[in-house]
Amino acid sequence: MIQFHTIDVMMPLLDTTKVRQWIADVITAAGYQVGELHYYFCSDETLLGINRERLGHDFYTDIVTFPLDDCNEYISSEFCISLDRIAENCLNFGRSFESELLRVMIHGVLHLTGFDDLTEEDQKAMRTKEEECLNQFYK
Repeated sequence: MIQFHTIDVMMPLLDTTKVRQWIADVITAAGYQVGELHYYFCSDETLLGINRERLGHDFYTDIVTFPLDDCNEYISSEFCISLDRIAENCLNFGRSFESELLRVMIHGVLHLTGFDDLTEEDQKAMRTKEEECLNQFYK
C-alpha cells in the first residue's frame, strides 16, 4: 500500500496511479515486496522540526526516511518530504518540479533497498540509480 498525505502544504500534482505503480516496480525489481509506504509532503519548517526532533539534525533537507520494519522482505516506511526544498532544488539543478519530486521520492526507496550516499562513490551510484528509475517512469 502506497499512500500520500500532506501536513501543511497542498498536495502536489501527481498521477498517483502511475507513481504508485512505478514505486512498486522499483521495489519489486530490487527483490522486495511493497509493504506500507506513507509519503508525507510538508514545508521546510515542518521537516526541519521533524529532523531536529527525531534525528537530532539541525539542518534543512529534502527528505527524511523512517523505515517501519527491517526491510528484509517488505519495504515499509514513512517518508517526509519538504516541497519547499523540492522547489529550490529544481531551480538549482535545472529540473522540473515533477522530476525533482519523483527523484526525491525514489531516493528514499533506494535507501531502503541498499543504496547509500555517504561517500562520493555511493553518491554516484545513487544518482545513477535515480536516473535509471526516472527514465523508467518517463518511458
